[in-house]
Amino acid sequence: MTDQPRIPRRRPLSANVGVMGVGHHTYWDQFDGFRDELMGKYQVLLDRLTTHGVTVHDFGLIDRAQPAYAALPKIKAADLDLLFVDMLTYATSSTFGAICREVSCPIVLVALQPTKAMDYARGTTRMQLAHDDLCSVPEFMGVAIRLGRPAPELVLGTLHDDPDAETDIAEWCQVAKVLHDVRRARIGHMGHVLESMLDMHSDPTAITAAFGCHVVQCEAEEIQAHYRLVSDEAIDSKSREILDFFETPDPVSDPITRKLTDEDLRTAARVAVALDHFVDDLSLDGLAYYYEAAEGSELRTVVTNLIVGNSLLAAAGFPMCGEFDLKTCLAMLIMDRLDIGGSFAEFHPIDFERGTVLVGHDGPHHLNVADGRPSLRSLTRYHGKPGGGASVEFQLKRGPISMLSIGLKADGRPKFIIGEGESVAGPIPPTGNTNTHARFPPDVVTFFKRWVAQGPTHHFALGIGHKGRALGRVARSLGIEYAMVTGEEGES
Repeated sequence: MTDQPRIPRRRPLSANVGVMGVGHHTYWDQFDGFRDELMGKYQVLLDRLTTHGVTVHDFGLIDRAQPAYAALPKIKAADLDLLFVDMLTYATSSTFGAICREVSCPIVLVALQPTKAMDYARGTTRMQLAHDDLCSVPEFMGVAIRLGRPAPELVLGTLHDDPDAETDIAEWCQVAKVLHDVRRARIGHMGHVLESMLDMHSDPTAITAAFGCHVVQCEAEEIQAHYRLVSDEAIDSKSREILDFFETPDPVSDPITRKLTDEDLRTAARVAVALDHFVDDLSLDGLAYYYEAAEGSELRTVVTNLIVGNSLLAAAGFPMCGEFDLKTCLAMLIMDRLDIGGSFAEFHPIDFERGTVLVGHDGPHHLNVADGRPSLRSLTRYHGKPGGGASVEFQLKRGPISMLSIGLKADGRPKFIIGEGESVAGPIPPTGNTNTHARFPPDVVTFFKRWVAQGPTHHFALGIGHKGRALGRVARSLGIEYAMVTGEEGES
């Protein structure tokens, strides 16, 4: 495969992360210089967090109840996405209780010992206290539960030379970026459900309740209005951009495919420009859509040629989801903010000879997770839907992959279904649709049975890397039930 160009983000990822240290004020007079020693540990964590692309709010050391109450208004005013509590030594839970009760963002306790073990032969009380990062963790956890709050998460390890702990902290910063955008997002919702996928229906108010985002009801005619204003110069520029990014192969075996035509290219480019203006006009962060319009109308031309523009936007961090699937649009947003892609996908035929299943979809895709340059083909018809035009085809990068489906339970609440597998080499049908061979443990049939038993929708977001742990952390941070479908018997 040739090297693939990468589409830059429309906006950089960000998050507001708070940090506070805790300790026991009685120690300061008992052990000269001990407070300064602990603040040196605290500074290491602060410095580490600044390397992860988050805005760090430093609330300093809190060593008794009074400063905890004093810090609370500042913590709440910072509009945090995540709060790290650095367990510098033993601390009474009065340093934490008021904050835990009032702060709505997830809390992560960080217990990082200064060394891997005490120097027992030279051990002192002060040395033990300097290594007592873990000591009050049970107290803090228990108090959180007594206050009716979720038990905090925990990073446990050593301050230096601990790659697992460093990875843990980095992942929590990435989760904070997900939370930052999910609860502020404006997700467009345009059209109606494809007649009639019952698993696609969702309640926008319930979505706001679960995720915090606002669902913006949109009209297809709003894109059409921009379409009518697109200049020839803008079409030419977007066409060049498309041809620089995509390959345009000859047809192979599918009679409904053709080499990309000039007409389909210019239509896709014109719609892509209109879509860019539409997105900016409504300040959207994502779009879930499906609309058909009257046969032969200009509006049908517009709404059936969104695929190329949508895929360019998805790769730039703006999830676009076909078939009116608001839930999968959010799953794609979550994966994108974890920086692992997030392509619109479903299960296709099983390859029993290879022990794989094709995963992919027609419609929009996250182009930055393609293996090499993606292709554009002209389709004389879109199967199962009206219209025809340019369509995107690629395989996913080889290696570990993750899936996230957001289903709805009988009570209307969302549920995350998470899986991990591997993208492997294999031939795909040259149909102008995205497909990749995926292998799941312990075997594709067993995995699929376990997957569907959890109640997913038939769509899911597909990303690169094994990120099931991070996706589970997002679910817990949002207070959403989740199931991890694994290869182990009886586990999910």
